[in-house]
Amino acid sequence: MARLFSSRASALALPSCAIAALLAIALVSACTTQTPAVAPKPGFTPPPEPGPAPHQLSEDRPDFLRLPNTSPGSVPVRVGLILPLSSGSPGTRQLASAMMKAAELALFDSGNRNIILITADDTGAGPDAASAVQRLLAQGAEIIVGPLFSQSVAAVAPVARDRGVPVLAFSTDTSVAGNGVYLLSFLPQNEVKRVVSYAAHQGITMVAGMIPQTPYGDVVAQAFRTSATQSGVTVTDVERFSPSAGTITEPAAAIAKTNPNGVLIAQGGSLLRGIAPALVYAGLDKTKVKFLGTGLWDDPSVSREPLITGGWFAAPEPEADDAFNARFKSVFGSSPPQLATLAYDAISLVALLSSGPAYRRFTRDTLTDPNGFAGVDGIFRLNLDGTVERGLAVLAVQPGGTFKVVDPAPHTFQKTAS
Repeated sequence: MARLFSSRASALALPSCAIAALLAIALVSACTTQTPAVAPKPGFTPPPEPGPAPHQLSEDRPDFLRLPNTSPGSVPVRVGLILPLSSGSPGTRQLASAMMKAAELALFDSGNRNIILITADDTGAGPDAASAVQRLLAQGAEIIVGPLFSQSVAAVAPVARDRGVPVLAFSTDTSVAGNGVYLLSFLPQNEVKRVVSYAAHQGITMVAGMIPQTPYGDVVAQAFRTSATQSGVTVTDVERFSPSAGTITEPAAAIAKTNPNGVLIAQGGSLLRGIAPALVYAGLDKTKVKFLGTGLWDDPSVSREPLITGGWFAAPEPEADDAFNARFKSVFGSSPPQLATLAYDAISLVALLSSGPAYRRFTRDTLTDPNGFAGVDGIFRLNLDGTVERGLAVLAVQPGGTFKVVDPAPHTFQKTAS
């Protein structure tokens, strides 16, 4: 299996100011200065419109971005990074900033001074994302990391695809994946498949689903039925409910009538803590029914409802990102949000694959290596359809806001001999 890096401990031995100084060598903004428009003279004949953008280049071009310290004759690895840094949402801006810092940290940790990280802001809107990727491609980017939101990915995809440039995006919307776009994200499909498969191996054969009537719920519902079929589990019922209305009594009663021995509850927060009691009140025997969850359960507040204790859900190993979190905080002075690891892994993956020939480094075969890669949150691999498969653990909810690993995350995608 290819690994992103065998050790990251040495990077943070340097003070934050030293890291910032080194990163400044390789971090460049894609923003350009606007030239004031000049009215044409009378009788002026405009030049012909430029033809379609050329397809993937086979060699460097003089007008592509180079830094003063670039070795003569070498072709730098130009990486375009698109994030909603100026989004109208403060939370989104904060997340984008943290992901930018994680990308910078990965760049430094790679030790590869031939990588140029070119940044662009898409504000989270499609037209801005399309403009951003055009600027990055004009500067020679041979792979795009980001954007974050599906509408931005959809806008970036055709522009990058026309130049043969792959995209490592962070969206969870699989409809925008494929044909050169790879989603390096946490997909609920992986979580559902993992927990349903594990439950089946533990003798849970009759399952029902309590799933919100939302786009997220649509994805979970489809994955639930597919995973149940693959695991030889019978779906007794799937009830959809409105999270905003909090109408859970009737769906809970309908599920209880089907007598399942497992119930997938694709909900987190306070509503989750109301669903479990509603199911028990409707007649389910908690001693005979196992509650199952998705990644939304990966929250210490879940344990506030005693009836959820012992329930299973799939997620990365609890300590998997501890080292990354500690090092991020030591460099930048704050703890990173969960999604910051995606940006770190994306740039680390680029660095790992950057030794190939220029403008042929990031091929479909190298990106979709079936052996996968080892990232901050565990192993992952990119599929030919653009989705990501992750090696997840199965966790059990414990009292006091803790989780116990009941089935560890795999360390390889290779099948073990029986």
